[in-house]
Amino acid sequence: MKTISENRCFGGTQGVYCHASDATGTEMTFGLFVPEGAPGAPVLWYLSGLTCTHENAMTKAGLQAWAAEAGVAVAFPDTSPRGDDVPDDESYDMGQGAGFYVDATEGEWARHFQMESYILSDLPETIFAAFDLDHTRQSITGHSMGGHGALTLAMKTPGRFRSVSAFAPICNPSASDWGTPQLTAYTGVPSAHDATVLLATGGIDIPLLIDAGTSDKFYDKLGLDAFAAALAMTKTPADLRLQKGYDHSYFFVASFAADHMAFHAEHLA
Repeated sequence: MKTISENRCFGGTQGVYCHASDATGTEMTFGLFVPEGAPGAPVLWYLSGLTCTHENAMTKAGLQAWAAEAGVAVAFPDTSPRGDDVPDDESYDMGQGAGFYVDATEGEWARHFQMESYILSDLPETIFAAFDLDHTRQSITGHSMGGHGALTLAMKTPGRFRSVSAFAPICNPSASDWGTPQLTAYTGVPSAHDATVLLATGGIDIPLLIDAGTSDKFYDKLGLDAFAAALAMTKTPADLRLQKGYDHSYFFVASFAADHMAFHAEHLA
């Protein structure tokens, strides 16, 4: 692992690092905020959305202030493998910057696009080996495509995370053009990576918080109505909040970052 930068931030350290990933076969970059004076701190994983890198949430979401207060470390992974040898697509929602947090099995994507393994195994092994953090206390959150990742990875790995939240998540991708083309190309089976389907068939047994804006121009792509119906059908406890007038941007994310950090801090204590 190499250090790219480290900056003092709300008393702690906001670092950016890179490492050779066994999962993706590429060099991967990630951000990590570690609060001051909190050895053995729990970790909140933040998964970003389409077109993002590790940097978007790290610089725009404002999570560090609340994380420092709660004594929680925050990891900011990249959204896909990158490099000249990594396949890409002209569309913004496919290829580099759009890994959808799944392990690809189809065609040229299968070699490098192993983001599920990267988030669940490769990156945690790297971080917990290098930093004094508590691997037994982890939670996960994300925005848009990252919300999809947070929900699906939490449901695929019962017992791994103590809580899960999402900002405007893509939660029914097998019924949306934000998911169906991409997951078909990557895996051939979009429904296997669909939070609504996973909830209906397997459920979720950890605390769940979702926020979305009523003025989100991408609302119809998210599938929140289907996910809400699945919550009702399975009688799953959850806090799903529609925030009046908010859109899909990081202004929306930053507005409710404190709520999400407080939610996770309670369950990571």
